[in-house]
Amino acid sequence: MFPSLKEMTQYSNILKFFFILLLMTNCTGCAVVAVADAAVTVVATSAKVVAKTVETAVDFVTPSSKKEN
Repeated sequence: MFPSLKEMTQYSNILKFFFILLLMTNCTGCAVVAVADAAVTVVATSAKVVAKTVETAVDFVTPSSKKEN
């Protein structure tokens, strides 16, 4: 009627395995999101730096529209 101690231990080990597997899967998902977020941040920062560099170069090369007295 009731499971034996050996059967309960086997069920317990199986449940522990699936619980650990579930935790590992969630941690992996968090790591993937963190890496993707870091990659997007690097690309966005690089784009800002390139845009500022181009803006500065254009300002340096283009003559000012203000007249000097």
